[in-house]
Amino acid sequence: MKRCHACLLLAGAALSGLLLSCTRHEVEVKPLEIKPIHITIDVNVKVDRALDDFFSDIDEVAEDVSQ
Repeated sequence: MKRCHACLLLAGAALSGLLLSCTRHEVEVKPLEIKPIHITIDVNVKVDRALDDFFSDIDEVAEDVSQ
């Protein structure tokens, strides 16, 4: 009797496994549109100030020469 229950349980598990594994999946692939990204980062303020400090003596001489 226990063997019969085990066979029925095994048959039921196999049948449910077959029914559940017979699914169909479709994946639709659409073309992607790639757009350019424009990024502007302003980091020139610190560099500009440092260059002004570095070349200030040359600018002063240039102003004296032009006058």
